[in-house]
Amino acid sequence: MKCAILGYGTVGRGAAELLAEPEKISAAAGQSVELAYILVRHDYPGDPFADLMVQDFSVIEADPEVDVVAEVIGGVGAAYDYTRRALQAGKSVVTSNKELVAAHGAELRTLAESKRVSYLFEGSVCGGIPLVGPLSQDLAANRIDEIYGILNGTTNYILTTMETSGRSFTEALQKAQQLGYAEADPTDDVEGLDACRKIAILADLAFGHTIDPDKIPTQGITGITSGDLELAQELGYTIKLLGRAIRTPDGCCAFVAPHLVPQGHMLAAVSGVMNACTVLASNVGEVLFYGPGAGKRPTASSVVADIAQAVRAGDRPWNPDLGISSGRLGDPAGLVSSWYVRTEAAPDDVLTYFEKSVPLYGSTGECGFITEPMSRTALAPKLAGVQASAAYRALAKNII
Repeated sequence: MKCAILGYGTVGRGAAELLAEPEKISAAAGQSVELAYILVRHDYPGDPFADLMVQDFSVIEADPEVDVVAEVIGGVGAAYDYTRRALQAGKSVVTSNKELVAAHGAELRTLAESKRVSYLFEGSVCGGIPLVGPLSQDLAANRIDEIYGILNGTTNYILTTMETSGRSFTEALQKAQQLGYAEADPTDDVEGLDACRKIAILADLAFGHTIDPDKIPTQGITGITSGDLELAQELGYTIKLLGRAIRTPDGCCAFVAPHLVPQGHMLAAVSGVMNACTVLASNVGEVLFYGPGAGKRPTASSVVADIAQAVRAGDRPWNPDLGISSGRLGDPAGLVSSWYVRTEAAPDDVLTYFEKSVPLYGSTGECGFITEPMSRTALAPKLAGVQASAAYRALAKNII
């Protein structure tokens, strides 16, 4: 069985290297798997895979011996075009492209079904952590009520660095870029867009409806300061950027935002670039998935495992169900939770609006406190009152 890789970045290289050691992959696939092509944009002279490289997708598209294509280009431009063409040509497609799956996954799955081939995307969410398969198959006897977790390793590294070293956000971001954890343009990570796409995919799988990631309320970590982390620790919490999807009577509620996590909670111990996702299921209860969320080998391992699954399935494919109808997305402003607030306001001004709060003062002279449980809608006028005396600096939702 022959396969092709579209793209030769970090994940593409990792997948090629794994496929060059075919014994384990072939055993999982039930037959030998051979890498026939790698689609690239320019030459790589001297590369160990140079003889497999082509720059014209139509070569792969027209080869009847290629049964599986691994798309690791990224984005929704060429990747979308090539994926559609490969599926139309009767080739299974596997991908780690979260942006494409979030935007067009349901459409591409439907096309794959019509052509009796596979469209698999385990590598698109949390890299090497198995999540798509367990949600779609292993937990099939359960009703999924909530999914939440640390879905982006870059932001988790930045927050961990700020907390443990006292670095500012800018300094921690620069460190992440130096180590290769953050891109030169880190917008997708630090503004929460990457986590948003991932929680959209997980919500699709859990609730059976297509969720538009552009409609998911998303807040990143650029407003979090070392002062927030200091006060959070004093209050018994750490700050994590979480993606959350919650089942509601009308559909689901999904959002991405910084959260205060109790120091004794499992997610509080997830540090550095690691990811973790918690699933609340009706029969098994709380299940935690933990591991590397990105990187050459972890993500490539998911991609190659999907290749093996597509080969094994043949013309009787199994495709994760992303749903074909648009789901109603509830407004998270109605969810009840405690909140963290940091402000320059005097104690009397704080207590006027948050009577049961106990302000704690940090080294900056500002105070932080946890509110009693309330919705964002109920919180807004109270914050407006405090803001009239002194601007509040940041807030993060508490997961409790």
